[in-house]
Amino acid sequence: MIIGVGIDVVPVARFEVASARTSQLVERLFTRTERFTAHGVQRTAESLAARFAAKEAAAKAMGSPGGMSWHDAQVVVDDSGRPSLVVEGTVAAKAAELGIRTWHLSLSHDGGVASAIVIAEG
Repeated sequence: MIIGVGIDVVPVARFEVASARTSQLVERLFTRTERFTAHGVQRTAESLAARFAAKEAAAKAMGSPGGMSWHDAQVVVDDSGRPSLVVEGTVAAKAAELGIRTWHLSLSHDGGVASAIVIAEG
């Protein structure tokens, strides 16, 4: 059963400006695993903006509750490059309260816009 659906879009240029203006923003929003590829290369602004959109979309799928840590919802990719959402801590607690057992995630970035869709399933 679908418990919630969330979607978010992020203008990449706006994300880049905010990241440059606030020096610790990227570290506050993303885990090291999210900031760097498996080969240790820093992810592009497009990739990070899509990950930010995923975190926002996950919150929306849960009804946009407050009090959750950005690091408690993490976008990871498998060996084939398929993204998935891993939750722990504050996000996992809210998901359990809502009966969410499975997350589905799609990311995209094109034309200066990054987007994410999250489906929360129970």
